Amino acid sequence: MIADLYRPGRTPAHRLPAGAKLAALAAIGTVLFLFPADWLSVGALALALATVGAMLGWRFAGRTLRTSAPIILLVAGFQFWFAGGESALVFGSRLAALLLLAALATATTRPSDIAAAIERLVAPVLRPLGVDPARVGLAVGLAIRFVPVLAAVASEIREAQAARGLDRSLVALAVPLVVRTLKMADEIAEAIDARS
Repeated sequence: MIADLYRPGRTPAHRLPAGAKLAALAAIGTVLFLFPADWLSVGALALALATVGAMLGWRFAGRTLRTSAPIILLVAGFQFWFAGGESALVFGSRLAALLLLAALATATTRPSDIAAAIERLVAPVLRPLGVDPARVGLAVGLAIRFVPVLAAVASEIREAQAARGLDRSLVALAVPLVVRTLKMADEIAEAIDARS
């Protein structure tokens, strides 16, 4: 069974419908990108951190930031290199805020509800083009369910490579991770074809 990111609970975020959470996430992201001010980005990060900490606990918020740190630092580093410290602060804090809010949305919403909301959202646009919205919803649901699986696979590979003295090699992690991901994708595709 593929694990998912959903955490059962009774917080206000759990009670919101999936469509409302996705719309709020899109609206917040749009505002942050339309107004690239450092005070707004840092404020959004502080608010996102406080919201996630209050709803799901500070350990969850800290773990989310820790696992997202390489991406955040990479983006902020590029911005610092090309545009300076203020741009790095804006981009890094904005990305961290959005990743925290995305983690909150996925942790408080069942993947099936997210897939159904996406299916309803894209149906008016894709159905006239001959694209089945149910397949799009299924793809999104599978992608969400694959996140913890890929994290577990990456952790296994990292441990195995560390035992061989290759824990600092990015290639030693990336190549087996890509191979195993493609193999899992083939197995899932075969299972879907067999059921349809």
